[in-house]
Amino acid sequence: MAPKKGILERLDAGEVVIGDGGFVFALEKRGYVKAGPWTPEAAAEYPEAVRQLHREFLRAGSNVMQTFTFYASDDKLENRGNTQRFTGEQINEAACDLAREVADEGDALVAGGVSQTPSYLSCKSEEDVKAIFKKQIDVFVKKNVDFLIAEYFEHVEEAEWAVQVLKTSGKPVAATLCIGPEGDLNGVSPGECAVKLVKAGANIVGINCHFDPETCVKTVKLMKEGVEKAGLKAHYMTQPLGYHTPDCNRQGFIDLPEFPFALEPRILTRWEMQKYARDAYNAGIRYIGGCCGFEPYHIRAVSEELEPERGFLPAGSEKHGKWGTGLELHTKPWVRARARREYWEKLQPASGRPFCPSMSKPDCWGVTKGHAELMQQKEATSKEQLKVLFDKATQNA
Repeated sequence: MAPKKGILERLDAGEVVIGDGGFVFALEKRGYVKAGPWTPEAAAEYPEAVRQLHREFLRAGSNVMQTFTFYASDDKLENRGNTQRFTGEQINEAACDLAREVADEGDALVAGGVSQTPSYLSCKSEEDVKAIFKKQIDVFVKKNVDFLIAEYFEHVEEAEWAVQVLKTSGKPVAATLCIGPEGDLNGVSPGECAVKLVKAGANIVGINCHFDPETCVKTVKLMKEGVEKAGLKAHYMTQPLGYHTPDCNRQGFIDLPEFPFALEPRILTRWEMQKYARDAYNAGIRYIGGCCGFEPYHIRAVSEELEPERGFLPAGSEKHGKWGTGLELHTKPWVRARARREYWEKLQPASGRPFCPSMSKPDCWGVTKGHAELMQQKEATSKEQLKVLFDKATQNA
């Protein structure tokens, strides 16, 4: 087999690179991840579940198999009484092996990923935080992943530290923040954040998680403007939520009262995902994927929308008629009448919940790095600590 083109080779040629979806949310729904810590020990504990999800995203058109290493730093794996049967190194190694196995079944690359740490929130030193990233990077280098991603950072400062460590590997580096148009949690604008990341060494910059596709594309546009104004160059990526979040504040969807167990009414349809893909492409974004809430059928929708640019459909489209044409085979005539693009593009889907509001009121606690309530601990959260939080939540209601 001819060697695969690398991530920068593809992007430099103007190709579309399609990412995968949100593994922690998808595997939590399937019973392999615990909501709360959101840690990825399933890579070592239930490898068949992780392998299968990789395969579903590959079949849906993903060009990148991201290692299931979200929150796989030692300080996060042991945070607040979370107990492990596996070490961080074992989890990271297993995740790399699974991603490589499936990537080699198609024309996909493997990306090793790191994310924000409890140590940074607890105001540990730059040296301490970088040491945590270095421990993960050592595994990625050993396993020879194709490129690296620093993702899900609320503070650009920590993302800069991550990029600086990732660059020591000699591999291409992407960096995505989980911020909206208002900027990071310290008020640094998206444009300024992007400039800082590029100067730190990121080849690809963008947004992932916390906000819906429309908001993320808007924010990446602001990043792109900032980079170009500074006379710098970069590629751009977006991996948003699979949920509508028009009512979010700076903190994003974790401030919504529905987070994380009642978000289903907000899920985007496959047709809305096609609009997202087109909007992202038109904004100059060429690495287009998804995060929490994205399932393989969402990525298939992205792949189908960008078929003209990519020149092919994914394997998963053999079981899906574009714009509902498979409904031509339905037994009921009124359903066959829906087998057309015009119908699905104009549909305003109902929620089926007549007494529910269309939007929510975010919690808006307004705490971030440096606040006592965000100091992390290895011990389990005590009943006394929980009571303080319950009382505050009641007062803010």
